[in-house]
Amino acid sequence: MPPAPVAQLTQQQVDQALASLDGLVTDAMDRTGVPGAAVAVVYRDQVVYSKGFGVRQVGQPEVVDSDTVFQLASVSKPLASTVIAGVVGQDVINWDDPVRASDPAFALNDPYVTEHATFADLLSHRSGLHTGAGDLLEDLGFDRDYILSHLDQQLLDPFRSSYNYSNFGFTAGAEAAADATGTPWEDLAEQVLFDPLGMTATSYRHADYQNAANKAVIHVPTGDRTWAAQYTRDADAEAPAGGASSSVRDLTQWIRLQLGNGVHAGSQLIDPAALQMTHVPHSVSNPPATPQARTGFYGLGWNVSYDNQGRVMLGHSGAFNLGAATSVQMLPVEQLGIVALTNGHPQGIPEAITTGFLDVATHGEPTVDWLTFISGIFQQIEQADAPATDWTQPPTDPTPARPLEAYVGTYANPYYGPLTVAADGDDLTMSMGPSDRPTTFPLTHYAGDNFTFQTIGENANGLAGAIFTPDDGGPAASVRLDFYDRTGLGTFTRE
Repeated sequence: MPPAPVAQLTQQQVDQALASLDGLVTDAMDRTGVPGAAVAVVYRDQVVYSKGFGVRQVGQPEVVDSDTVFQLASVSKPLASTVIAGVVGQDVINWDDPVRASDPAFALNDPYVTEHATFADLLSHRSGLHTGAGDLLEDLGFDRDYILSHLDQQLLDPFRSSYNYSNFGFTAGAEAAADATGTPWEDLAEQVLFDPLGMTATSYRHADYQNAANKAVIHVPTGDRTWAAQYTRDADAEAPAGGASSSVRDLTQWIRLQLGNGVHAGSQLIDPAALQMTHVPHSVSNPPATPQARTGFYGLGWNVSYDNQGRVMLGHSGAFNLGAATSVQMLPVEQLGIVALTNGHPQGIPEAITTGFLDVATHGEPTVDWLTFISGIFQQIEQADAPATDWTQPPTDPTPARPLEAYVGTYANPYYGPLTVAADGDDLTMSMGPSDRPTTFPLTHYAGDNFTFQTIGENANGLAGAIFTPDDGGPAASVRLDFYDRTGLGTFTRE
């Protein structure tokens, strides 16, 4: 067995990396135009850097500082696994306990998985749930209870031998941990983690973010280096997986706890063995493409990898397509961690900052143009999410639609709920979502019985198709929405 890695960085190397950090941040901001960023570094249990850059909102004068509250997106996950480690350390649950013992309502599509899926299974994305399971329900406005109660309709990949990043699988595990304590998740996080660490600006409630006086508004790109604040992103439904908000000042205290094996300011707040289990590989998230390539792993709320020096690297990114991007990275053996928060659509900016900093600390200078490299990965992700069918180019001489009455009616779907198609003069619309706040989509004729609509929410990707199927030439018997049919659940049948 090779010897365990030991700390290699000197104070001088870390100081050199800290001296480069302003330049790394401003370079990334200058090249992308992202409105605001906040960055902080912890080294040997001290906050050695904490600074804000840019503005909270385009066109407004308020600047970002260390106390500015950002939406964290999926950096919420390692925060959540820390909370659950606290519950494990109190002997309320164990990582390998079936979640159904704490949440009898938990159910997935396979009875065996339902009975045997553990907290570790759900928090390491190895339950078999597909990536994105439940996400489209969230975009439509369904709440956490509705979404979790409908996950059992999602077909599963092989249990414990597949890795699929799942926000609501993770959320189900966190909710079960909260159920075991008899405390709502949002309150549990405050009691176990935020209050003991003095993280007064941190919350899993969207309302707390909205009410923060010093908050960064989310932005999307509108052109070359131009951005606009066009959306809000309420992630309460998936709060443990993506709904936290915080400042870099608060997050440095959490990083100190992580690097201190559960100790903060001399007090053991989280059991070290329970916390350590979040830092070790539980799933193979990135199998090597060649024998020489490095394998990527997922722990419990953490990406786990190993660098060229054999050091464990822990990290996680957060991304809202509607306008937030975040990154945290740590080298535990070096007692070094960095967090970067931005208020712009993901383009690899915070990852370039955190990775560039650790690269300079190790090698004295960046060995890669990290912004170019990582932004290329994000571009590939966006291309992979493009619609399977291009609905933007209708035929020049399309087959006419039937009379609109042929499509009007209510169509049932056990996963998404009812879909109502209505006519208003010469226009056709469809409405779906929670009954008290449905979303109405205008339908545009494409050809024959096919119409198009604009997708909405975090997962929107442009035009999608509403494909009606007539019943023996009469009124439509069903309609398939291809955007909502990614896992075969997108067909609605006339009632």
